[in-house]
Amino acid sequence: MLLLEIDIAFLIEKLILASVILLGSLGVAMYATWGERKVAAVMQDRVGPNRAGPLGLLQPLADGGKLFFKEEIIPDSSTKFLFILGPGLAMLTACMTSAVIPWGPDYITESGHAVSLQVADINIGILFIFGVVSLGVYGVMLGGWASNNKFSLLSSIRAAAQSVSYELAMGISLVALLMMTGSLSMREIVGQQHGFWADGYFTWNFFKQPLGFLIFLVCSFAELNRAPFDMAECESELNMGYHQEYSSMKLGFYLFAEYINMFITSAVIATLYFGGYNFPFMDAVAEAVNPLLYTIICVLVLLTKVICIILFFMFVRWTLPRFRYDQLMRLGWRSLIPLALINMLITGAVILWALN
Repeated sequence: MLLLEIDIAFLIEKLILASVILLGSLGVAMYATWGERKVAAVMQDRVGPNRAGPLGLLQPLADGGKLFFKEEIIPDSSTKFLFILGPGLAMLTACMTSAVIPWGPDYITESGHAVSLQVADINIGILFIFGVVSLGVYGVMLGGWASNNKFSLLSSIRAAAQSVSYELAMGISLVALLMMTGSLSMREIVGQQHGFWADGYFTWNFFKQPLGFLIFLVCSFAELNRAPFDMAECESELNMGYHQEYSSMKLGFYLFAEYINMFITSAVIATLYFGGYNFPFMDAVAEAVNPLLYTIICVLVLLTKVICIILFFMFVRWTLPRFRYDQLMRLGWRSLIPLALINMLITGAVILWALN
């Protein structure tokens, strides 16, 4: 009976955490659209959204309401079940990846109970993320194919080829990081980056794997279909791309999935390469404040890193022109994959030399 009560309490705790992360992801995605438009306005010397609420802060709510009440259109020639499944699958996979990210250290209550800020502490967290991300492209493929629109189909084929090409380089770049950490667990990787400086060197993996980080970052742009790698949505060639036939909240799901993916990708980059919730002098802070405040500070540190990476994604979008498709594929196959392999070999050689 006691075991059953413990299991129920554990499930309730995880359900609350998952709900907070899900609602937080939706909130960040919603206001990332506002942030994107504000960043674009600053870089183009204009004002941006400023009508709905102070500084246009209610603009995402207005846009969301508009999508809810728009007429829903399903083309007669479409494959209706797959047409509906596409945006649902894209949204589902976007929300699933947040489950293995440690958003902060365990909070120890006064009774000694440890509250984990990670929904699922599995020892293959990185493989889980790669598996879910690989499934995400099916949402794009289904949407493009089921629309029975040639522009949408061409867009989905481009997205699939781009995803496969850059996942290879991304995976190989991570192999070098995993060789150093010796673990696939996201929490263990964060734990190894404790603080900022230890044993005469930086603890964050960015300083240990700068080339691997650069490759991972470039591949993230391609995986997210963000400019300058937005080949799947290039208006000059394919109109709107794979979601051209979508309207109402089906279109909203695709747009939200893109921004949720950007938020989660930024969290993964911060976790793998920038210490996650770790920060300089965190041990001194832990001794100076109570456990709850310390946990909140760690969560805010991670979110600050995530917001900075999201802003970087936005700055790049409004700075660099779009690649041609042949340039995109050439960069992936002829540059990034060889560089990732060289980085992996160099990392292996350095580890072997250090062990000897």
